[in-house]
Amino acid sequence: MELILKYFPDLTPKQQDQFGQLSELYQFWNARVNVISRQDIDTLYERHVLHSLGIAKVLPFKSGTSVLDVGTGGGFPGVPLAILFPESQFHLVDSIGKKIRVVQEIVKSLELPNVRAEQVRAERLEDQYEFVVSRAVTRITPFVGWVRKNISRNSFHPLRNGILYLKGGDLTEELSELNMKTTSYALSDFFEEEFFETKKVVHVPL
Repeated sequence: MELILKYFPDLTPKQQDQFGQLSELYQFWNARVNVISRQDIDTLYERHVLHSLGIAKVLPFKSGTSVLDVGTGGGFPGVPLAILFPESQFHLVDSIGKKIRVVQEIVKSLELPNVRAEQVRAERLEDQYEFVVSRAVTRITPFVGWVRKNISRNSFHPLRNGILYLKGGDLTEELSELNMKTTSYALSDFFEEEFFETKKVVHVPL
């Protein structure tokens, strides 16, 4: 929790309590369904929670924003973002049912009314969202193809509606495949921990 407060010092007591519950909840559920690698459970707040919140450093979501989290796995980046932005709506989807069931239980325990978790493939979704978020579920070109139809034209943020993609390493070749204007934000500009040295948030306006 100290790590989260280091970078997000203005959390309400309720948000601090919700973030504080994450460790116990994920240890409990991860022992039953493996949604996080075993070695990462000890660094949950750095490698999963804070990493997810990197999106918030690039773009704080305004009240009324609708966000789709594709390939959410154990609920990242959607759950931490939903705690941070209680006035925004989050739809967390994954094709693997047992992972979504874990997310649903965690959301219930945290009492997050702004989150809906569903087992469904992104290609089948018809709803519209201001932003789609994800943590490196695939190469970015096919990902854009899956979700392009789901981006709303109702734009009210400094960044144009589109994708906010968490990805690491050298993305030059991958982004050149897209043949679109993208912007990459280095998470090392926001977080000083070594883990974030090669991590980025890529914005793809759609």
